[in-house]
Amino acid sequence: MIKCVILDDELLAISYLKLLCEQIENVEVVKAFNDPKILLNEIKNIDCNLCILDIEMPGMTGLQVAELISDSKKIIFTTAYKEYAAEAFDLNVVDYVRKPIKKERLIQAFEKAADLLNNSQKKEFIEWNTNIGKSTIFTEQIAYIKTSEIDSRDKDIILKDGTTIVLKNLNFKSLLEMLPSKDFAQVNKKEIIALSSVKVLSTNEIITTISNESDQFLKLQIGDTYKNSLMEMFGK
Repeated sequence: MIKCVILDDELLAISYLKLLCEQIENVEVVKAFNDPKILLNEIKNIDCNLCILDIEMPGMTGLQVAELISDSKKIIFTTAYKEYAAEAFDLNVVDYVRKPIKKERLIQAFEKAADLLNNSQKKEFIEWNTNIGKSTIFTEQIAYIKTSEIDSRDKDIILKDGTTIVLKNLNFKSLLEMLPSKDFAQVNKKEIIALSSVKVLSTNEIITTISNESDQFLKLQIGDTYKNSLMEMFGK
């Protein structure tokens, strides 16, 4: 979901842009501003991942605003003036949309933003309280995750070198949101597998590259709820 904030000094432009956004799936306008300084004062407390900024505004330009927030938010510029394009893209923004804005062109900009947001959410590590204190675990080292047999609120992370770390009081939904979605999949109610640890995938079972206590490869049963999403991930 794209949660966006709009900044434009013209109220009619804000109303028109909000109307367009409401017609586009997976886009929510969280708040709109007509004063750059007010946006900058409030942006840290707003749950959003994208800002749509008009460039030409009195007092402070959208370019100046972007320089201050582009490290934390994706930016789409809107303007009636083409001469700002080069400067806008120097800021590594998502897109530069010329006014008058058309719905189809705005959809293209949001599609670019969604791709970038999905990639940026691919974290290289997770941080959580564990059996050895608050820990940083690099996701590329994770082979397999399962519900703890001692306490179902906890999750056992098995690393590729065989080390086990226990995540304290964390459900699978929250854990999956922390993990790179393209690299991990839930197999059943109690297990998550790193795709790099999958050796063989069948309709009902995954054979992993992980050795168990009998020196055989660990096998995981695929729950009915998770079959379709697993098959999609492997292009089946």
